[in-house]
Amino acid sequence: MFTRPALLLRTEEACLLIGAVAVYAHLHFSWVLFAVLFLVPDLFMLGFLAGPRVGAAVYNLGHSLCVPLGLFVLGRSEGWPLLLAVAAIWFAHIVFDRMLGYGLKYPTHFKDTHLQHVA
Repeated sequence: MFTRPALLLRTEEACLLIGAVAVYAHLHFSWVLFAVLFLVPDLFMLGFLAGPRVGAAVYNLGHSLCVPLGLFVLGRSEGWPLLLAVAAIWFAHIVFDRMLGYGLKYPTHFKDTHLQHVA
């Protein structure tokens, strides 16, 4: 496995997904909220309606781990549990996508990602 980077990356993402779900469960958030919000970050792909360059920028903004991690820190420091829940769900969505091979987009085409060319 350690000589197969693609498998190693997907395994790491699976571990991060398990961690995100464990944090979510530990904080006793609603699983209905998780189900409702899990696919919401995919709305960022609507940026591709404005072309591949704008689409890649908008999609990557919504699929950068920095955003939910920042929100999680803010929610924790300010005591905002709903923000913690949203951040954990958003983080889980991103690592789930990456586990499946959907990565950050290049401005050439929707299927060109930092992980692979999606068939």
